[in-house]
Parts: sequence; C-alpha cells; structure tokens
Amino acid sequence: MSILREDLVKKINWQLNAIIRGKPEKLYNASKHLIQSGGKRIRPILCLLSCEAVGGRIEDALNTAVALELIHTFTLIHDDIMDEDDLRRGSPSVHKVFGEKTAILAGDLLFSKAFEICDEKVKKILAKASVEICEGQEMDISFESRVEVSLDEYLEMIGKKTAVLFEASTSSGAILGGAERKMIENFENYGRNLGMAFQVYDDILGIIGEEGKLGKPVGSDIAQGKKSIVIIDAFKKLSGNEKNRFKEILMKRKNSKDEIQEALSLIEKSNAIENCKDKAKFYINNAKKSLIEIPGSDAKKSLIEIANFVVEREI
Repeated sequence: MSILREDLVKKINWQLNAIIRGKPEKLYNASKHLIQSGGKRIRPILCLLSCEAVGGRIEDALNTAVALELIHTFTLIHDDIMDEDDLRRGSPSVHKVFGEKTAILAGDLLFSKAFEICDEKVKKILAKASVEICEGQEMDISFESRVEVSLDEYLEMIGKKTAVLFEASTSSGAILGGAERKMIENFENYGRNLGMAFQVYDDILGIIGEEGKLGKPVGSDIAQGKKSIVIIDAFKKLSGNEKNRFKEILMKRKNSKDEIQEALSLIEKSNAIENCKDKAKFYINNAKKSLIEIPGSDAKKSLIEIANFVVEREI
C-alpha cells in the first residue's frame, strides 16, 4: 500500500537486515525467515510517523521502530507454535522450516535484540507492552476451552494482545520526537484505538477473507476454538438448534472442511460480520478524533490514511 510510506519501509528493512546477523546461521536464518516473508511494517511506520508528526527526526526513532517490529515478529513466531499453524504470510511457519526448538530460540533472540537497540527513554513502555502481550495471549488460550466468552473479556484480551503494541508504537514515536505530555496522550489514544480496530477487522478477515491473501486457512479460528469477536457475536445472535450446532462445532477439534463451512454459514446468517464492522469503525473514528489537536503535516495525513486503510483492507 502506498500509504505505508515506501521510504520508511526501506529504512526499516535496511535496519532489520543490519541487526539480524550472526552465528549460528540456522538460528539467524530462522530469526529472519518471517521478516523476509513480508509484512506491512505498520507498527514501526506508526512510530516513525508519530515522531515526525510532532517535529522529530526519523533517525531519532528508527532503532525503536525496528525494535517494535522485532517484538511483533517474536510474538508471531511463538503464536504459530502454540496454535500449531503451518502457514504465516503465505509461507511455511518458522517452526515448520527450522523445527520448534530453533523457532523458540529465534523468537527469544528477536525479543532480546529489541531491548538491545531500543531507546532508553521508551524501554519501560516496550517492556510493559511485552508483559501485557503475554497476559493477552494467555487469556486468548484460556478462551479456547470455554463455551462462551463475553464481549468485555474479548475486548480486554485484544487490548493486551494487540492494541498495546500499537499504543507503544505511537507513544514511543511521540516521546522520541520531543512531544509534551498532552500530545503524547493523544498519540497513545490514537494507537490504542487503531490497534483495537485492527484486531477486530483481522477477525472479520479471518471469516470473509480469501485464503491465498490471508496467508493462512480461512476458518482456522473455528478449527482452533478461538473466540474472536465474530464468533462471540454470532453465538449471541443464534438460537435454538442453530446455536447448539454452532457450539458443537466450536468445541470440537479437528473439524472437517464441511463443518467449518457450516459454521461460516451460521455466522453469515447471524449478521455478525456487519455488527463487527461497525465496532471496528467505532474504534477508527475514536483514533482519528485523537489526532484533531495534532498540527497539520504530511505525517498526520499519513496517520489518518492508515486509520482508514485498517477498515478498508482486503488482506
């Protein structure tokens, strides 16, 4: 996407390649595998744009921006192991190529490198975000064995697992750009609301997206018993035999393709997709409102465009 500033992506990728080098080769190749498979670099871009939007220099936030991408990649590597996912970004997952033991070490290496290179001014922010990501992941895992999960529980979970790193990205950028406290709070609110919308819309794409574009099987959340917002809303809207059948499919493991398709049909019938789109747009509107007091600039324009992109993307 052109809105994700190609000049910033090039700087981020160059720095990533410079940092992830060393021996044993297998470990560093495993650490680079997912990064080289693609990714939008949205978190580091948000950090750099937030720095630029308050009058800071890109160079002052570049290492921290890269650190945010390393933390994000670490979580994806470990998520794929825990979820037993074979694909990520259309390529085999790290643990499928290099084995689970090396994949775990690769994630640990990226996490450690992040704190080696990030700016001291924001180290506590990244550490706090990392703690909350772990808390959110454990909540997500615990939901799999439950029949029902409330919307409030789900929102708390994605606030920790996803939105907190978006918030860390934008607040870190603002801090490194020299912003005052009130301005930093605006960027915190922007990042958190953007992250909430991003995850809600990701859950929607997991249901209606194309498998080739998603880079993972459609309906994998159903097969794993994940309680995404779409599934929570559908469960609430369905009744009688349809609700019982939906519950039966969700609580089963290793569903057949026909069972997953049956669950997808029930979700469509419940109108959950449209309800969840409205929720994502609610968060995006809050994100954009947080930027009202930010002075006009190309960076601010890009932040608004990214917010719009989050709820318009097809992948």
